[in-house]
Amino acid sequence: MEARKKGITYILLSSLFFALMAATVKFLGDLPNVEKIFFRNLVGVFIALTLVKKSGSSLAGNNKKLLVLRSIFGLSGIAAYFYALSTIKLSDAVILNKMSPFFVVVFAAIFLQEKIKRKQLMALITALLGAILVIRPGFESNLAPALIGLLSSIFAGMAYTTVRELRKTDAAATIVFYFCAFSTLAMLPFMIFGKFVLPDLRQSIALLALGLFAAIAQLFMTNAYRYAEAGELSIYTYANIVFSSLFGILFFQEIPDSLSLIGAILIITAGYLNYRSKNKEAQAELEREQAIE
Repeated sequence: MEARKKGITYILLSSLFFALMAATVKFLGDLPNVEKIFFRNLVGVFIALTLVKKSGSSLAGNNKKLLVLRSIFGLSGIAAYFYALSTIKLSDAVILNKMSPFFVVVFAAIFLQEKIKRKQLMALITALLGAILVIRPGFESNLAPALIGLLSSIFAGMAYTTVRELRKTDAAATIVFYFCAFSTLAMLPFMIFGKFVLPDLRQSIALLALGLFAAIAQLFMTNAYRYAEAGELSIYTYANIVFSSLFGILFFQEIPDSLSLIGAILIITAGYLNYRSKNKEAQAELEREQAIE
């Protein structure tokens, strides 16, 4: 029970720092996204490198094709997410990005032959309805940025699905190192050839904070999974929506409208349905193991 409480505490702290990361991206405003992505991952490279050495994992990795594919999906997801954070409300961008667990269900069914259960299907439909309320299809000027925000969750879903397969061949520290190193190096040509804007002191501090917030969030998440199962913790990651909404109100005077609030409630409800489905599956597996023993 004590371990479970630690796991929940760490995952809530992870959600808080991911929300701080998102708020920092928005605070940096018109600074090129390639610059934000570069600094977001540069700090991660050094932390991941330390973790690889500490765990004795391989820097080169075993399944290089999947490691590169995961990195491409992850980078695409971050690029879309940072664009959405810069162009629409902080809370809306975060809500749409939190659709990623439901796309994992879809991609795992397509590529890993995992069955979609009835509760998961209900959760997916509920989440999509929530996303539609946040996006509000029509002729509004923010439709394209909102759709890009949703696209960020699709790419993230692809990345997480790839990670599920990579865990069979490579350590978590190696996967994180590959992603951070790939993303940092991929941004260099854009920064060298015209996309680099010399930041002032305030922006420099914010860029450093961006990398630190992302790294701290990742470390808290990693530690959370040492104390509790992913299925137990998944519902608590939606605290990110709550923290981001509060930061949007406090720092950017962004008041979520009624449709966004309903959409957020639907997506969190869908997350709970998905969580319940996973918990029942884990319990059934435990009962099967006990029966064998």
